[in-house]
Amino acid sequence: MQFHEIRFPTALSFGSIGGPERRTDVVTLASGFEERNTPWAHSRRRYDAGIGLRSMDDIDTLIAFFEARRGQMYGFRWKDWADFKSCKPSAQVSATDQVIGTGDGVVTTFALRKMYASGDAAYARPIAKPVVGTVMVALDGVAQVEDADFAVEVATGVVSFFVAPTAGVSVTAGFEFDVPVRFDTDRIHTSAATFQAGDVPDVPVLELRV
Repeated sequence: MQFHEIRFPTALSFGSIGGPERRTDVVTLASGFEERNTPWAHSRRRYDAGIGLRSMDDIDTLIAFFEARRGQMYGFRWKDWADFKSCKPSAQVSATDQVIGTGDGVVTTFALRKMYASGDAAYARPIAKPVVGTVMVALDGVAQVEDADFAVEVATGVVSFFVAPTAGVSVTAGFEFDVPVRFDTDRIHTSAATFQAGDVPDVPVLELRV
């Protein structure tokens, strides 16, 4: 996959708008009842990296990042300021935040995920881009040590144990994460409002399936 393991400058993404998008096919029957179906197993996020009145140095940073990604050609990491941790935004990440599997004495690899629950319904979101140095793992609540008990592939979000967790053991993890995205345009329009400041009104960013 054409992807650069670099994060969009957080100073520029702070304050951006965006969030999850779903695709639902709705068919209204002659009786007035509806049939609903979705071709997407997972949501897809959209953001706007456009920045308002900023210094010309900020504009230069954005253009440099855009050009280095060749527009839509290469993906990159994006910090979603509203959703970037395995826990609540006000809480501290802990090794027991999310259940990522159950040991069986054989399997040694587990993919990071984040659960979104409301009532009896829940959605498990795959997490493919954890932030380096933030992943914590526990077995039945007992913290494990990175590089001694497990390793993390930060480009895929896979946790690998050096010894398979025993049968029935709950495997949990806590982490910060980025969203894999690309620019959803090959064009950026800039405007110099003054000699010291300018703005870029619209820079769409789209989540990638990885």
